[in-house]
Amino acid sequence: MRIEKKILPEYFELVLSGKKTYDFRLADFDIAEGDTLVLKEWNGQQKAFTGREIEKQVTYVGKTKGDTTWSREDVEKFGHQIIAFK
Repeated sequence: MRIEKKILPEYFELVLSGKKTYDFRLADFDIAEGDTLVLKEWNGQQKAFTGREIEKQVTYVGKTKGDTTWSREDVEKFGHQIIAFK
């Protein structure tokens, strides 16, 4: 499946450079390993696409809904963080 999503310029540049090797999104759409994620650069001030896009193959999807690893209190106190590694 091919999924298209907006991405702000500062994050687009990090993905393009290879430094950002993950994406953190609201899980309001279906996506799975093997899908193609098309990130389309979005200028929020102009409310328009810039014309630049990058395609990435999805290698892993982690979801947090229903996760009971941490207590609600700890999540509210500390939040989540994503750690990328290679």
